[in-house]
Amino acid sequence: MPHDDHEPIFKRSKWGTNRYHYNPANPIGAALIVITLVFVATMMIMMTNRVGPFAPDPERTGGNPPTVAPTAP
Repeated sequence: MPHDDHEPIFKRSKWGTNRYHYNPANPIGAALIVITLVFVATMMIMMTNRVGPFAPDPERTGGNPPTVAPTAP
């Protein structure tokens, strides 16, 4: 199936809403689908392994909130 040069990147959803979705018939739309899937899979793996932005705070070791030192008047 040859790709038409006039295919839009985004297509309107046929579910009766005003939402749009990527058009896999357009090469850019297909690339956006692949990039989105790789990004989401990477984020899910990082969340599962608790690395990167999902790493626990190193100075917090317990479940208790940090205490505030009293200030001198």
